[in-house]
Amino acid sequence: MAIRIGDEAPDFTAETTEGTIRFHEWIGDKWAILFSHPKDFTPVCTTELGYMAKLKPEFDKRGTKVIGLSIDPVTNHSQWAKDIEETQGTAVNYPMIGDADLNVAKLYDMIHPNASGANPRTAVDNATIRAVFIVGPDKKVKATFTYPMSAGRNFDEVLRLLDALQLNAKHTVATPVNWKPGDDVIIPTSVSDEDAKKKYPDGFKTLKPYLRTVAQPK
Repeated sequence: MAIRIGDEAPDFTAETTEGTIRFHEWIGDKWAILFSHPKDFTPVCTTELGYMAKLKPEFDKRGTKVIGLSIDPVTNHSQWAKDIEETQGTAVNYPMIGDADLNVAKLYDMIHPNASGANPRTAVDNATIRAVFIVGPDKKVKATFTYPMSAGRNFDEVLRLLDALQLNAKHTVATPVNWKPGDDVIIPTSVSDEDAKKKYPDGFKTLKPYLRTVAQPK
């Protein structure tokens, strides 16, 4: 079944480059980013894994754990990691799931449920396995998106989206188009003007009864 926003992220046990994990237990009380790849030693994904390693300190600051997945055994990941460090200038600093049997890919509806993990499988066989899932501390899926193999994912956008999700969760606000940290935010329509005046004593801007903006809460 499709994984939708608000669903509980399916739990699983898997081998990773940092040992065996149970996903929900591994998340603990943190946020988590699960991002997947169709195969080791593929060009676009090599650049993505390197860039995510560079961004990891930013995710750490936000109490967010990062984990990758690829449709190859963990032993292959270790060899691929050497290429990533050599070509991207950063060593992979987060666990990588080995999903050669496609268990996690099927659990997260990233591939046809009848697909076989039998080798040889090419990246094209696994083309749909280029997804990102943002999971909250409550183990619920907060956001998800999928890219084609030919287009590198924008992990700066993943970080921006995480900022928005965490702000929304903490302050019950929404973020407008192209929002960046520090920009004004939107007061949801579920908050009455009376309650908004109490919550924002310094005032807010009403553009329409349903569109009210206020400085980003600290």
